[in-house]
Amino acid sequence: MNLDGASVLQKVCTPRYGARHITLIDPAKQPPEVAAQRAMVAVEAGTQMVFVGGSTDTPDDVVHATCLAIQEALELRIFAASQNPTSEEKQWDIPVVLFPGGAHALSPAADAITFMMLMNSTKREFLVGEQVRGAPHLAKFGVEALPTGYVVCAPGGRVGEVGAAELIQPTDVELVKDYALCAKMFGFSLLYLEAGSGADSPVHPDLIASAASVDGLTLLVGGGLRTPEDVRTAVKAGANWIVTGTVTEDASSLEELRDRLTGLVRACLG
Repeated sequence: MNLDGASVLQKVCTPRYGARHITLIDPAKQPPEVAAQRAMVAVEAGTQMVFVGGSTDTPDDVVHATCLAIQEALELRIFAASQNPTSEEKQWDIPVVLFPGGAHALSPAADAITFMMLMNSTKREFLVGEQVRGAPHLAKFGVEALPTGYVVCAPGGRVGEVGAAELIQPTDVELVKDYALCAKMFGFSLLYLEAGSGADSPVHPDLIASAASVDGLTLLVGGGLRTPEDVRTAVKAGANWIVTGTVTEDASSLEELRDRLTGLVRACLG
């Protein structure tokens, strides 16, 4: 979606009061039509961006089908809003952004991709290998790249294991600042601090505050953020965007999903 002509990167990096919320949808966890329903509920609850990705082995046809279903649902909502003078079309102008586990999980239906370097990985494939494999496809698709430094913090979860990350510990406040400075010098626009999907604890607020002290980066924080209080703590420490996925995946109904997301979105405002 792009009703105002601004790039996704411009939208992501434009400062706002408090923080904004991203709903992460793992295409491996539900059929595309269910993913689209969940994405629409998320937007109704106030989420400002939808990430599609997560599982490391999800094939591109599943990722593409999920992106396509979400985009079609958003387009229908935009059309419906355009026919109703009391509705706001811009509510549904939400970027659908790939959050890939590798070059195998791409889709031309996405608006953009978090083009990430897993900065504290010990494996070349996550520093530049997968990126080199994926770049020609993204250029062909015309999917906008969001240059992103990706740093995995303890406990790290599955992404820490697969990515062979040297985890940033809660006391590594100077080290995480060094990573932030490095990301800025590389020219990255975004820095993503990740505790791991389903982590039993979120990124420590001291790490967030240290990374946030580096000007010129938009800071995303995800992993282990289960409650509004977790979110408020991350926002107070300096997060610009809050990413949640696992906390909403086990909602027993769309109504429960809406309630959970509404609480998390509200907490983004402090």
